[in-house]
Amino acid sequence: MPTKEFKAESKRLLDMMIHSIYSQKEIFLREIISNSSDAIDKIYYKALTDDSLTFDKDNYYIRVIPDKENRTLTVADTGIGMTEEELENNLGTIAKSGSLSFKTENESKDDHNIIGQFGVGFYSAFMVADTVTVITKALGSDQAYKWESSGADGYTIEPCEKNSVGTTVILKLKENTEDENYDEYLEDYRLKAIIKKYSDFIRYPIKMEVTESRPKKDNDKEFEEVKEEQTINSMVPIWRKNKNELTDEDYENFYTEKHYGYDKPLKYINIQADGVVRYHAILYIPESIPFDYYTKEYEKGLELYSNGVLIMEKCADLLPDYFSFVKGLVDSEDLSLNISREMLQQDRQLKLIAKNIKHKIQKELEKLLKEDRTKYENFYKSFGRQLKYGVYSDFGSHKEELQNLLLFYSSKEKKMVTLDEYVSRMPEDQKYIYYAVGESNEKIEKLPQTELVTDKGYEILYFTEDVDEFAIKMLNAYKEKSFKSVSSSDLGLESDEEKKKDEAEAKENKGLFDEMKDVLSGKVKEVRASKRLKTHPVCFATEGEVSIEMEKVLNQMPNNQNVKADKILEINTHHDVFKALKAAHTLNDKEKVRLYTNLLYNQAALIEGLPIQDPVEFTNDICKLMA
Repeated sequence: MPTKEFKAESKRLLDMMIHSIYSQKEIFLREIISNSSDAIDKIYYKALTDDSLTFDKDNYYIRVIPDKENRTLTVADTGIGMTEEELENNLGTIAKSGSLSFKTENESKDDHNIIGQFGVGFYSAFMVADTVTVITKALGSDQAYKWESSGADGYTIEPCEKNSVGTTVILKLKENTEDENYDEYLEDYRLKAIIKKYSDFIRYPIKMEVTESRPKKDNDKEFEEVKEEQTINSMVPIWRKNKNELTDEDYENFYTEKHYGYDKPLKYINIQADGVVRYHAILYIPESIPFDYYTKEYEKGLELYSNGVLIMEKCADLLPDYFSFVKGLVDSEDLSLNISREMLQQDRQLKLIAKNIKHKIQKELEKLLKEDRTKYENFYKSFGRQLKYGVYSDFGSHKEELQNLLLFYSSKEKKMVTLDEYVSRMPEDQKYIYYAVGESNEKIEKLPQTELVTDKGYEILYFTEDVDEFAIKMLNAYKEKSFKSVSSSDLGLESDEEKKKDEAEAKENKGLFDEMKDVLSGKVKEVRASKRLKTHPVCFATEGEVSIEMEKVLNQMPNNQNVKADKILEINTHHDVFKALKAAHTLNDKEKVRLYTNLLYNQAALIEGLPIQDPVEFTNDICKLMA
């Protein structure tokens, strides 16, 4: 039989596909099974309009047959088959898809969808096979045909014998090399794994004769090899079942089967969208944080299916970073896929699905917060940090959708509260939402800077994570109420009368404060009388956008640029320590002023958790004071 040549452009495409397009060789089985499913679908479509045809689903299946002795892998189906002309058109011209033309002709007949569209997936077989043979008999034809090719050199087509309608694809596997073990595609366990991974939800049975080791009936201590035909795939995916039929247990079992996590899902979301873009989705919010979640190794993304066939294991484009903890899948028939089905074109459909999923997750979290506070707080312990990163990232472009999901510990309520709950309790005369930053709630409660705000009866939010203040700075305000740190240089709490009194006190002590500033040259921007301290002798206040906590966080980063907050040393002028300091200044005892000033500065630094620049000098100063 004379060999027919592929067209020149087809040769180039075949070579590129074998060596470049597909990232994993195992994809070939997905492609061949998808073509078999298409072939059965075509009979189903014809039966809808041809009264002489009946479609009994039990008669339609796909069979996978490994033959270790001859090193062949066969995929046979009971689909529509191909005529000689269709073999020539569909397999002789690469990228000519019979499925695509059939789909176009039968677009609106039913909800069955032809998977293959581009006519190139079949040629992925040459990634693992030296020779590919196709034996096929078309529905309504008495003659069968054999198509055979060893790659880019060309192909042959000749009549042959075949008893039943359908197509059989036989792959003669390549010889093993140092880098590749092609024998793995003859092993039962490997074939089952590939089928379960990519084709588990093909709507027709995928059958395979499997050899298993079982105890002998007459002696359970001895084992024997038993062969039996099994249906490998599940066929009906959970997301295509009626929601009313599904139980919590069904969702939890699916979560476990898909290895989304070792915990139980905190919440599941079933989306069945039939609008501008059609898709199904099952989404899970995990109960506990994955061990690698905050590492570079963690990959976000949802599994992406096209009509039940796995296209991508991790489609990152379907989830924003701040919802990267969500697990699950999306199945859509409307996505525009490229020829390998592994990469998506960044089209309108994908963006619409991603937008809808993001909105749905947000609403479900808001609902959980409202209806089951305990469950939400458990979720927030694991993933609240990620939500705060979402507020801070991308220049705050997501802050509006995330702000109502945030929780912070309240000084008054002694529990986690929302920003809305805080604002709803604010007295009429309170201008700002006050917050304090520290390593823990216990340490924040002891901060000198909280005294005045607490004395006024105002609630304080406690920020204990390094991202908190960055997120709030980006948020800037909530319901027209600005945020204010208790360490801010101006708390906005003074009356006009108090301001006049402070100005007089500052004028009276200007000489002392200037001398103290000289002692601390370069360390503080200003020394002044404190308006906030009641019982403590000293504290730091800050001016500008960078707080002391932000300074610590930024200077721990690899690209440390030695960022410094503008610190103000505030002195409690009603404390006994200040009286001693003022007496030393009055007596012009500069050494004692220096000693007291350095001790007060280091005391303020210790309160903030800042390192003492010279611990030896600090201990010597304490000894001098004691002496």
